[in-house]
Amino acid sequence: MIIIMRPQVTEAEIQGVETKLKSLGLKANISRGVERTIIGAIGDERKLNKETFLALPGVDNVMRVVKPYKIVAREWHQEDTIVDIKGIPIGGNTIQIIAGPCSVETQEQMDSAAKNIAKVGCRLMRGGAFKPRTSPYSFQGKGLEGLKIFRQAASKYNLPIVTELMDVRYLDDFLKQGVEVIQIGTRNMQNFDLLKEVGKTHIPVILKRGLCATISEWLMSAEYIAAGGNHNIILCERGIRSFETAYRNVLDVTAIPVLKKETHLPVIVDPSHSGGKAYLVPALAKAAIAAGADGLLIEMHPTPCDAWCDADQALTPDELEKLMPELRAITQAVGRDM
Repeated sequence: MIIIMRPQVTEAEIQGVETKLKSLGLKANISRGVERTIIGAIGDERKLNKETFLALPGVDNVMRVVKPYKIVAREWHQEDTIVDIKGIPIGGNTIQIIAGPCSVETQEQMDSAAKNIAKVGCRLMRGGAFKPRTSPYSFQGKGLEGLKIFRQAASKYNLPIVTELMDVRYLDDFLKQGVEVIQIGTRNMQNFDLLKEVGKTHIPVILKRGLCATISEWLMSAEYIAAGGNHNIILCERGIRSFETAYRNVLDVTAIPVLKKETHLPVIVDPSHSGGKAYLVPALAKAAIAAGADGLLIEMHPTPCDAWCDADQALTPDELEKLMPELRAITQAVGRDM
């Protein structure tokens, strides 16, 4: 951390900063220039709160030198992390397509979805038993009953399940049902108590980006999970909020190569929530793979017009089947497999 002092700073103010650093277990390197004095903090600056020093007399600005996250940073872990889900790798050279309906509705619906997902070659299945909705009057999911329906449908085709955990009180139920991948949704990206609890498990976690979260904030949320001991983290870009109203969210394709530089964690993309319309999904999915994504989270419903939520963005089984070879062609073009 570099602490820039104001012009005409006094020795007492410099001494105050030095004393504060020493009290926090760090050393101070004082550099006196013609116009400014700069103090370098020597030690683990992650222990320091930037605002603490900005409030000290004589301090003009404070700049961090190292990133606030450590475990998930590539500078501390050069090799790409590959998350293993029952023998299915997320990360590395193989791109995975995770498909399924937005929400669990009926056993018949989930059985049909699982059958079609397995048919086209998807190796994992998504579905929401608990649904965070903007309106309290919208369908909120079938809860634990939905989780059992999901498990029964997916098990017929040996599909590991991906489902969202909204409340730490249901974590034990997820463990009892053998949920293979816990999804932390966009609205819970900064639910730090929830992140700490899933960090105590070793179940792979898909961490979705918050609606307005920066890359740094997103990675700090991942650090919460990693700090608890769970390093099986998969980042999911699902679109961010902007001024545009022509589509649901803005798919931040730029985030993919930026994350690949910043972190060793695998990165997947949710093109369904990004665009919010089924006709946008193929183009966004292809763009994500071309940009370096390690997988896709795609909504597919046996009959989208009958879906209980997010009907506009769900593909039909036929649309998913048509999309798969197109995605495989992009995958091969970038030197990977699917």
